[in-house]
Amino acid sequence: MIYDLRASLIGLSYFVSAILFIFGLKRLSSPTTARSGNQLAAIGMTIALAVTLLDRQIVSFTSIIVGTIVGAAIGIYFGRTVKMTAMPQMVALFNGMGGATAALVSLAEFLRLAAGTGGGSGGAGELASIVLGTAIGAISFSGSIVAFLKLQELMTDKPLRWPFQMQLNLLVAVGILGLGVLVVLGAGGTAALWGVLALALLVGATAVLPIGGADMPVVISLLNSFTGMAAALTGFVVDNQILIVAGALVGASGTLLTLLMSRAMNRPISNVLFGAFGGGAAVASANGRGPGGAPAVVKETSAEDLAVALAFARSVVIIPGYGLAVAQAQHVVRELADELEKRGVAVRFAIHPVAGRMPGHMSVVLAESNVSYDAQLELEDANSFLRSADIALVVGANDTVNPAARHDRSSPLFGMPIIDADAAANVIVLKRSMNPGFAGVDNELFYHPKTKMLFGDARKRLEEVLQSVKSMAMV
Repeated sequence: MIYDLRASLIGLSYFVSAILFIFGLKRLSSPTTARSGNQLAAIGMTIALAVTLLDRQIVSFTSIIVGTIVGAAIGIYFGRTVKMTAMPQMVALFNGMGGATAALVSLAEFLRLAAGTGGGSGGAGELASIVLGTAIGAISFSGSIVAFLKLQELMTDKPLRWPFQMQLNLLVAVGILGLGVLVVLGAGGTAALWGVLALALLVGATAVLPIGGADMPVVISLLNSFTGMAAALTGFVVDNQILIVAGALVGASGTLLTLLMSRAMNRPISNVLFGAFGGGAAVASANGRGPGGAPAVVKETSAEDLAVALAFARSVVIIPGYGLAVAQAQHVVRELADELEKRGVAVRFAIHPVAGRMPGHMSVVLAESNVSYDAQLELEDANSFLRSADIALVVGANDTVNPAARHDRSSPLFGMPIIDADAAANVIVLKRSMNPGFAGVDNELFYHPKTKMLFGDARKRLEEVLQSVKSMAMV
């Protein structure tokens, strides 16, 4: 009777948690509801974790309590101290930990089954889940670690290639498949599963090494879906329904996000994985010419001149990129927007779906400085607004505003939807130098007749602009 009551309570609680996960995920689809969606999902996970402790199969709570305290301390520390610019790295690292956990749980369950049956193991379905959970979790772990190292600039973000790379990866994949079949058939034993783990770790790393920095957001999203699938498979292994549901939700949403991001870049996922897009060597503008064959002339401006132009504009579109986040310029750019709005200037922020290094990165960075979501325009709305804007102010963005994506078939950016900064009457670009973006190609926008460049640290230069605007008398 007590067991039936406990089982019913666990089942009901898992159902409530699953509903909270689904609604939380739904609310994450919009920046305005993302915070409450995250809170709903957190409540659901708290309920699931608490109720799981009622499971009769738990032998000792000591390791669980110690692990919870250590993990919570690490999570709170990094959550409060990591800068917004480093958020993609943290996501990659945490995602890798999820994959490693799934792989280790699958491996531990296999060892438990083997020890309990004198060297034998469970049924074919359970063994297949163990093999897949181990392999996919290990691939997610090692791939995420390489992504972390690239994003953290602990290794080059350029594509790393070597002879017969594809053939070697294919050979390793065949090895994983062969060893996995042996495990499922009960012929390989523990050594075969360890082999699956080792080869999966290898292929996860070698699959991400050839991918450049510009494609890391897509890669992280894909690896996140892998972690979800590995978690769901682990749920089958340990017979935990909420782990299956949560893993399936993460896997499905991660896959959908990966496809949406690939579509936003107008590149098939196969091209992202095998095309070595981002991080290549810089490519100069064709024949030293700007758009339309015009001489590639760069015109500079000053902070004072920019302040005058902004103060007397009717409408301004600010286009943020990763450079804004690196310079920590989000607070001063919000102050500048507020000051311009006091003068009657209509200010909007144009957000490209793959700006920064992870989905929604720019929205998160701007939200840190309390920029209203109502002022943030998605790609199509931004391009519509830009056609009547007096000034497009590009702060740290590069590839996402490169006009070559519209017409240059030789460019790796060709076909990628961009923010049409050159549609505005005037374009001002804040940048440290003329260096190319992650795609490694020169930006035609910098040489456009409408464009003026303001070189230097974005935050310092914007502070100069802000002070100049404030010093002007209201007209």
